[in-house]
Amino acid sequence: MSAAKPSAGPRLLLPFTPAELGGLPEGWSAAVWDGTGEEPAGPRLAAVEFFVIPYTFTRTALDLLPRLPGLRVLQSLSIGVDDLLPHVPPGVTLCNATGVHEASTAEHAVTLLLAALRRIPDLVRAQQAQQWVTGFRPALADRTVLLLGYGAIGAAVEARIAPFECRVLRVARTERQSPRGPVQPLGRLPLLLPQADAVVLTLPLTAETRGLVDAAVLARLKDGALVVNVGRGAVVDTDALLAELRSGRLAAALDVTDPEPLPPGHPLWTAPNTLISPHAAATTSAFRPRALALVRAQVSRYAAGDPPANVIVTGAG
Repeated sequence: MSAAKPSAGPRLLLPFTPAELGGLPEGWSAAVWDGTGEEPAGPRLAAVEFFVIPYTFTRTALDLLPRLPGLRVLQSLSIGVDDLLPHVPPGVTLCNATGVHEASTAEHAVTLLLAALRRIPDLVRAQQAQQWVTGFRPALADRTVLLLGYGAIGAAVEARIAPFECRVLRVARTERQSPRGPVQPLGRLPLLLPQADAVVLTLPLTAETRGLVDAAVLARLKDGALVVNVGRGAVVDTDALLAELRSGRLAAALDVTDPEPLPPGHPLWTAPNTLISPHAAATTSAFRPRALALVRAQVSRYAAGDPPANVIVTGAG
């Protein structure tokens, strides 16, 4: 992809200031808008070629897209772009934020896994009641963990649980060999599920994955198995999961839900053996420096006329 000829007005629309990025390529200028406050004025948008959409993008940010006639690259600050894909204008290249969120999301997945297994919420409630509650609790050691969705985040989860002396099963769309062992194809999932003490979901939301973890999938899990979801809520059939949780057969630790945000009064809030966090896996202190590094690199590539990294949708040209 070659960059367009210089034109009047800012060619970049960024949620970070040029100073935060360590400067811009020579001859380039940027309008700065982080998704809050007043958006850039219409005439200033005509020359924008490269838009880094704010991380917590709003309806206003989406409405801005058709008003960027020169847009060529849309850079997301999320790995998952299912919410953004329907709004990408024709001919625009969409890039995601691979490399920004894997560490934080994997940390959170392991946190949920350990907290749910060790029943930390019960201990918190006991502390609040000033009760000294003892007894044996499950450990991660000697357990089998199935990683469903073995991309960058799934691999990062495995790297963090490897020292816990557990067995890992890896499942992705296609069969392959990873540095840590074989990755099984999705078609073998029914045979692998009964072996799992915990399933960690890191799947993106696509037509193929929506509702993938349904009643039939959950039924193949052994009694007492734990479902951890740090991918997308709609990958799991909420009603089917609720039925298993209410029966006491399964447990869940969810960073994402369907619906989301989870409204007050929703039965998931009070389901037994359920730990919920508010889609908080990626929003950590690691986000900003890694996002800045990604944007800096992507802008440099574009200004040099090189193709950007992390392309999800390729624009024309």
